[in-house]
Amino acid sequence: MMLRTLTVGRLGTNCYVVACERTRQAMVVDPGDDAQDIQRALDELEAQARLIVLTHFHFDHMLAADPLRRETGATLAIHEADAAHLTRPPALFRFFSPNVPEGLVADQLLHDGDALAVGDIRVEVLHTPGHSPGGISLWLPEEQVVFSGDALFRQGIGRTDFPGCSSDLLLRSIREKLFALPDETVVYPGHGPATTIGYEKQHNPWVADGR
Repeated sequence: MMLRTLTVGRLGTNCYVVACERTRQAMVVDPGDDAQDIQRALDELEAQARLIVLTHFHFDHMLAADPLRRETGATLAIHEADAAHLTRPPALFRFFSPNVPEGLVADQLLHDGDALAVGDIRVEVLHTPGHSPGGISLWLPEEQVVFSGDALFRQGIGRTDFPGCSSDLLLRSIREKLFALPDETVVYPGHGPATTIGYEKQHNPWVADGR
């Protein structure tokens, strides 16, 4: 697996380019903005985007999704519970960014347990709601890597003060889905530095020690 991490947009969102070394097929996770920078990363890897996955519908994770889809022909995927919000984003988002598109329709609706493939890379969809109704994490078992979106950060969790959020549901998602992964799993979050499942079990003040 080849991996590039880009920090994009006004809110410093982590966008991940995940490419298969053999086939050079790639998955782009959360293209939050700066489509040209993402395309440049693909070109540097000599990779072709086949799949664009949004971990949730919030504007800072999707502003470059449609430009990148038009440029690459990649399939755009999101969990079914967030699809309508992607098409009709909350008016609140306009206060943060006037460029939030309306009418964006995903090509593929995802569900918990779905299996995705990018070349030789196998990806399992984990439904981890709470930060949004259709929040997902992407688990790559062979690489021992999970892309957690805004569910789990290094010593933090996603905010739950937007409409459709639930702190109880988010904590349950983390404990039951993410903390069920092996401790050595590397967590690549939607914002901030990478961490591991084992570290967060011990040190995350929101969920450590069963709190």
